[in-house]
Amino acid sequence: MARILITGSSDGLGLMAGRLLVSQHHEVVAHARNESRAAATRSALGGAGEVVIGDLSTLVGMAEVAKAANATGRFDAVIHNAAVGSNERRVVTEDGLSHVFAVNVLAPYVLSALIEMPDRLVYMSSGMHRAGNPHLDDLQWSHRRWSGPQAYSDSKLYVAALAAALARHRSELFSNAVDPGWVPTKMGGPGAPDDLEMGVATQVWLAVSRDAGARVSGAFFFHQRQVGAHPAMHDAVLQDDLLAACASIAGVRLISA
Repeated sequence: MARILITGSSDGLGLMAGRLLVSQHHEVVAHARNESRAAATRSALGGAGEVVIGDLSTLVGMAEVAKAANATGRFDAVIHNAAVGSNERRVVTEDGLSHVFAVNVLAPYVLSALIEMPDRLVYMSSGMHRAGNPHLDDLQWSHRRWSGPQAYSDSKLYVAALAAALARHRSELFSNAVDPGWVPTKMGGPGAPDDLEMGVATQVWLAVSRDAGARVSGAFFFHQRQVGAHPAMHDAVLQDDLLAACASIAGVRLISA
């Protein structure tokens, strides 16, 4: 039996992954933004496991989630599922950050830095990462005209690069990125054409499977297969520049110099 933390698991793919893992007799620690969502998550998971609470759009909330997660014990795997979608208008958080960047990129960075390192890390990316802009000169969209789809694509490229950076710097880990597909969730919409079950199965497989195909690192997966990613995902200079930018913003270092 493995212990798995899943961020953003009060609904959608995160909740479905939690249910699947519980059905396989793994111990799941879920995450919700507030107490009311946490109560609904506990009910949806049949009372199994714990739920940590915190708003991943703020630096304080990120630290709260990490502290609460560590208090439950060490994890075998962490699935970084929490995200906001491509239809977001430009919102600035209380820390002065783009909401999309804060939740989709900085939160997985901070949690990876503050949570005791597990054996496996799974970062939820998207096929839209292939349209991402690899330049880091305007992470908060302070100078560009806002585009929700572009901000989302950028964020999903950055989180894929984060997965690859950890794989490169920490050889003892299995750290990978996943494209769940355009699936019919609240974020994807009811008309999304991809296989919802495979979108969930892939992240769960990477988190717990003993299959040789799941015990790799630095790869990009779609439906339990390694697929090609934006070349910038594997650019060591971009990876390290992103790590440095996140460390500067968050005041937390993930990789020692």
